[in-house]
Amino acid sequence: MAEPPIATGRPEAGVDRPATYRTIALRVMPLLVICYVVSFIDRTNIGIAQQGLKRDLGFGPAVYGLGVTLFFVGFILFEVPSNALLARIGARKTLVRIMASWGLVTVATMFVRDEFTFYLARFLLGVTEAGFFPGALYLLSRWFPSARRTRMTAVFFIGVPVSGVLGSLVSGWIMHTFGGVAGLADWQWLFLLEGVPPILLAVLVLFFLADEPEQAKWLTPAQKAAVRADLEADRRRKGDVAEGEAHGGLLLALRDTKVWILGLCACGAYTLANAVSYWTPRIIADAGVGDVLNLGLFSAIPPLLGIVVMLVVGRHSDRTLERRWHAATSWIVAAFAMLALSVSGGNVVVVILLLAIMAAAHYSGLTVFYSIPSIYLSDRAAATGIAVVTSMGSFAAAASPSLLGFIQSATGSLSLGLQISAGIVLLAVVLLLTGVKAADLKEDR
Repeated sequence: MAEPPIATGRPEAGVDRPATYRTIALRVMPLLVICYVVSFIDRTNIGIAQQGLKRDLGFGPAVYGLGVTLFFVGFILFEVPSNALLARIGARKTLVRIMASWGLVTVATMFVRDEFTFYLARFLLGVTEAGFFPGALYLLSRWFPSARRTRMTAVFFIGVPVSGVLGSLVSGWIMHTFGGVAGLADWQWLFLLEGVPPILLAVLVLFFLADEPEQAKWLTPAQKAAVRADLEADRRRKGDVAEGEAHGGLLLALRDTKVWILGLCACGAYTLANAVSYWTPRIIADAGVGDVLNLGLFSAIPPLLGIVVMLVVGRHSDRTLERRWHAATSWIVAAFAMLALSVSGGNVVVVILLLAIMAAAHYSGLTVFYSIPSIYLSDRAAATGIAVVTSMGSFAAAASPSLLGFIQSATGSLSLGLQISAGIVLLAVVLLLTGVKAADLKEDR
């Protein structure tokens, strides 16, 4: 559909807006998605590495679960401070700092020797990665108005299932191929080779991205003016203050009840995310798949289906401009898949099918859910509010791995843990549908 004409005499008059935003998307999104893929690979690769860690260091499910939890402890403690720094130095420098530091910590994880150093490495990875996700979303808000931002958010979230596919395949291949080379264990090669990419990507972000349109040498003055006019119109429509006052701060976000509602919903989303990201390899291994290369191949199947379903659901949500029921329905499907997994009996084919359904529902629900804050929250609250929502969700992400790990150690099965997790997801569905009003999510086409 053609864009409405702009009044003559303005610098943005006559600008082809679809072409302008295509230019921005092609410049910003590929690199941002690749960075997101790498971030998820580096936080979840212990799902594949745990086989080697168990063999060489004797780490059982409880140690593994606590290690996953400590990642989120560091993440929670530094998420909001990292985002506060973002407001002062800009998204580009923030992303560079985060990516270079988490890459170094990932490489250093190859030197883990006991439980203490494992826990320390996971905690530091959470500390260094804190702020990447809200920083990326904030960067999108500086380039795309609300009506276009939801589509870009969906594109950005492609990184989650893609990381599941590539991470499982690449991690399995690294461990299968390099184990024993130069005297290093397979899991040591895994952390070494997967810690280098974020460091290299940090250099690309520094020189390739810009914080906002005014800094982009690859846009014409008229294109910059058009984007600025669209963003300003967004702020006026939502009743926000001028751009210089838009960061708001932590207290403003904490006083906004909408932030708390979304944060509690995020607890369900992150509980589901952990089941998909961290426990899929363990569930498949428990079903009888022992070879690390096959484990990587089978672990790649669920996110591969998730990519297709996520794009379909995200496109339908954008076309209908409906968010609540798209997210809620996805989570309901995922919860019932978790319940079915808990009583599946360990048949490999059934387990992989249920994991694929759970992953597809998870990715679809997460994509739609995280398009809600930029619509639901004012710009003043959104700058820090997204970080608060992410931090609240991370509390559930911190608790659930330890819970599942200790339950498996105590009972020899993940069944009870999956059932409890499904209940938390269903509670998030109820809160989303009752706490977020459809009238507050009206968007302009």
